[in-house]
Amino acid sequence: MGPAPVTPDKELLAELRRRRAELRESIVTLEHALATSLSADPARWAERVQVALVELAADFRAHVEITEGADGLYSDILRAAPRLSGAVHRLGREHEVIRRQIDDALARLGDLQGFEEGQQLREQGTDLLGDLMRHRQRGSDLVFSAYELDIGGED
Repeated sequence: MGPAPVTPDKELLAELRRRRAELRESIVTLEHALATSLSADPARWAERVQVALVELAADFRAHVEITEGADGLYSDILRAAPRLSGAVHRLGREHEVIRRQIDDALARLGDLQGFEEGQQLREQGTDLLGDLMRHRQRGSDLVFSAYELDIGGED
């Protein structure tokens, strides 16, 4: 039997759930934007994707702030369960990778030249969505390992 679970700060947990739901909404919005027809109107497609990426970038920054901030989730977990430091550091590294993916996609959108580049950007966006989903799953697993609390899907 493992160590007894520690209870997370209730305000932190409420804020984490709120931010998690906002990030999920941004992910879904990007998924919908990427799935619209690129052929019908590439300029309109690019505009929808850009709006979705800007929203995602803001929500992802908020996610990083609540997890990596001085009084954030990761600090709380490291105090409560230092054995999870490897998982905490991995998620922190993933933040850097995902942030670069978002920034790169936004930069590429600004230089978008036609259908082929749109297709490449769509692939890049789809990869980003997969990375975000896996990151969220690992985050849920981390919270459960630290607190025996499931913050999984939001409804």
